[in-house]
This record gives sequence, structure tokens and C-alpha cells, in this order.
Amino acid sequence: MALLSLYQALSSAHIEVQGIVDSLADPVLLLDENLCVIRANPAFYQTFNVDPDSTVGVSLFALGSGQWDIPELRRLIEEVIPKAQAVVGFEVNYDFPSIGRRVMLVSARRMVREDNNSPNLVIAFADVTSARKRAVDNDLLLAEAKHRIKNVLTVVHALAIQTGVEGKSAKEYRDAFLGRLEAFISAKDLFAQSAEAQVSLSAVVDDALHAANTRQIVVEPSPSIPLDSAHVRPIRMILHELTTNAIKYGALSRPEGLVHLGWRAIGEDKPQNLQIDWREERGPVLSPPNHRGFGITLIESSAKNCGGEANLRFEPEGLQVEILIPMGQ
Repeated sequence: MALLSLYQALSSAHIEVQGIVDSLADPVLLLDENLCVIRANPAFYQTFNVDPDSTVGVSLFALGSGQWDIPELRRLIEEVIPKAQAVVGFEVNYDFPSIGRRVMLVSARRMVREDNNSPNLVIAFADVTSARKRAVDNDLLLAEAKHRIKNVLTVVHALAIQTGVEGKSAKEYRDAFLGRLEAFISAKDLFAQSAEAQVSLSAVVDDALHAANTRQIVVEPSPSIPLDSAHVRPIRMILHELTTNAIKYGALSRPEGLVHLGWRAIGEDKPQNLQIDWREERGPVLSPPNHRGFGITLIESSAKNCGGEANLRFEPEGLQVEILIPMGQ
């Protein structure tokens, strides 16, 4: 029941005051002209974990540990009686005895019965603690979403700028850019689809091989290694660049070409390092490139972002790549 409706009901001589107050789910106090408690409903006693002996006859501002003795609230309530004003939704954030911290909205309205000229006050309390917490949580989620969207747009912008256009058709540029973007999105989807806080390296490899759509990559027996979010995206991007490069210029550009892919944990100390090996064979004879393209830069920077390094050797028999990533980073 809204405070105005409660006031109108209590002002009627035909309504039983006690029954109305006691039936309300929100805490309510009736105060006399001296702002002392005439009556409190059961909801008040239950909400604040107090009893009638410590409530009835006590000034509003002396209740409990003095939590209502707030200068601004006192000023507002003391103006209700002489000016017939109302206090609506005054917020009190307080660590209450027994019940802990709560956020309460306090509303007050003057009540004058037709058959009684003594001015009384109706004070209603609304516990909005949970609602405020949800609002704060929603604000945090919104801020996090904005932050993530900004990061994604930053990556997309970087991919668009760094994907080379020199000597390429519009279709070639589009395919290169979309391939990298799809690898980036796919890495995020791996976490979205997983109920765990980590994703296995084998799942990342399977995703990359599915996107490459080739059976010429042989995955050697390798241990199960879990990856957290800091490692999944860079490794997925590295695998995309390696497969794309192999399809265009390396072993996967020929029907007889093969790629051997494996990984292992190295080092005796914990946490160990992750070593990923990529070895191409039966492809065209390779020689070191005359210039460093964005693909090589992306591979090296992705490994570096994980605190590791990428070693690429353009051997005549095929590209040999060793990725080292500290798992504790």
C-alpha cells in the first residue's frame, strides 16, 4: 500500500487503524506530535529485530543505536507537522544492529483524524537493499560489457589496419581480414561454450583444424593441457596464421604436403612451459621471406603477449615453428 493510500485509510474514522497497520508487509510506525512511537506493526519488529518494549514510547531519533537521528531526516520530519508536507523516499544506508547493513527508504506523512486534532505521523520504511545491489551489479555488468566491446573493436580495428592491401585484390583482402576475425571470435566462443574456467589446448587445435578444413595436418599424441582465457585467443590466432600460410605458400598448398602438430609441457618447475611444435614437409622449397608480413608479426606478437616467444625457421623442406609459452603468465 502506498503511503498516500495508507494515510487516506488511516484518516477515515470508519477504518480500524490497528488492523491496517498490522497487515502491512513493510515496516510502519505511528508517531505522536512529539515524534515518539505510538505503535509499530509486526513487520517493523521483524525487519529490525526489536521488541515493543524498546520501541513504543521512544522517540524516532532514539530508536536502536540512533540510526534515524540524521540531521537532514530530522529536519524533513520536523517540517511535516507544521507545514503538512511529506517526506518521500529519504535514503538511509546504515549498518543496523543484528541485521547488518541495509539501504532503507523512509517516507513520512502527517495524519489528522476528523475526530482528533492531535497531529500524528505515519512513517513507512522500504528495504531496497537487494534492489540497490542488483542495480550496482547491473552497472558493473554494463561497464564490463562496454569494456569488452571496446577491446573487441580495438582488435577488429587493428586487424583491419594491419591486414596488408598491397598487391591484393579486394576479395583477397576481405578473405584475409575475415579469416583473422573469425579466428578471434572463435577463440571467444570456445569459452562461451565451456562450463569450465579453462579450455583444453586440444579443443583449440580441433577448432583451428575444423576451420582449415584439411586432413593434411597430423596431430601427434600430446598431453591434455588446460588453457585460461589469456592463452586461448593468442594460440588460436597463431594456429590460424600458420594454417593460412601453409595453405597459401607452404606444405598445404600441395596434395602431398603434410604438417605435424604437437605440444608438450617442458621444465621440471611448476608452472611448466608449453611448447607447441609445427613442422611442415613435402611442400615447396622455402627460403626466408624478403619482408616481414603481418602474419609473421601476428604470430610473434601473440606469443609475446603470453609472455613467450615464437621461433620460425624457413627451412628448404618446410617451415619449422616452435612456440614457447610460460603457463604461469
